[in-house]
Amino acid sequence: MTDIENQRAGFAAIIGAPNAGKSTLVNRLTGSKVSIVTQKVQTTRFPVRGIAMEGDAQIVLVDTPGIFTPRRRLDRAMVASAWGGAQDADVVVHLIDAQSHINAEGREGTAADRRSAEDTETIIANLQSTGTKVILALNKIDGMRRDTLLALSQTLFESGVYDEVYMISAANGDGVEDLKQRLARSMPKGPWLYPEDQAADVPVRVLAAEITREKVYLRVHEELPYSAAVETTSFEDRADGSAQIEQTIYVERESQRPIVLGKGGQTLKWIGQKAREELNEILGRQVHLFLTVKVDPKWQDSRALYAQFGLDFDV
Repeated sequence: MTDIENQRAGFAAIIGAPNAGKSTLVNRLTGSKVSIVTQKVQTTRFPVRGIAMEGDAQIVLVDTPGIFTPRRRLDRAMVASAWGGAQDADVVVHLIDAQSHINAEGREGTAADRRSAEDTETIIANLQSTGTKVILALNKIDGMRRDTLLALSQTLFESGVYDEVYMISAANGDGVEDLKQRLARSMPKGPWLYPEDQAADVPVRVLAAEITREKVYLRVHEELPYSAAVETTSFEDRADGSAQIEQTIYVERESQRPIVLGKGGQTLKWIGQKAREELNEILGRQVHLFLTVKVDPKWQDSRALYAQFGLDFDV
């Protein structure tokens, strides 16, 4: 246990375009799976706070939703949540997918690369307008040439919003320890905000819903764009110490229901099994998970779902 007089604690926000690798970085910094990581962008719907320990410092990581140009109510709520998380933090890291950003300028760039670069420009413009100075972290540097990375960081530095740069790979950990030490130095002096062994302050019902939603996307991400949500409708402790969790998976159209169910219910069974295995591990006890699939074209207008994820419905 550390001496309470030397303790430091504060908030570090990680902002960036969707799929920049924010959730992977939070998981790497905390050493546990806190945020939901999938190959789908825009999967973090609320500021999951991971807790990273570094010496006497406790770094509460605000893992913000990806910042992008909002089109729908849900988009607006997610982006407002991301900027809110950044404004309340003691230090802000702007994470950029370096390879994707460079690809966006060349012929090999995909539509996703170009969209990501546009989102990055949106973030820079917002930082410029608020006069905010942040740390630049170039992510996914594996296999990239050093001169290419230096040229990219030079170009980005000319925007005037960065005061230092870290080159990292959140996936394999390169450079992450240096960044973690830098965040620790930014934490104000004061007692820790959470018990030392606590990895996240996400309500368990929400975490359970996010884990199931991750499994939905892992299995049907090609056929199902962002049109599914998961709500934990019941969470009960059984007499034998196990937990019974009931969840509803919402889709927007009747044609999407069979995609989630699969032939003979096999897809839903797989989703339930994978989610249950992970919940058993995270909660440290046996979980009985019951899933139902409902069609609700207006789930994105549900106040209750927004409340579940701590988002503002009226943005």
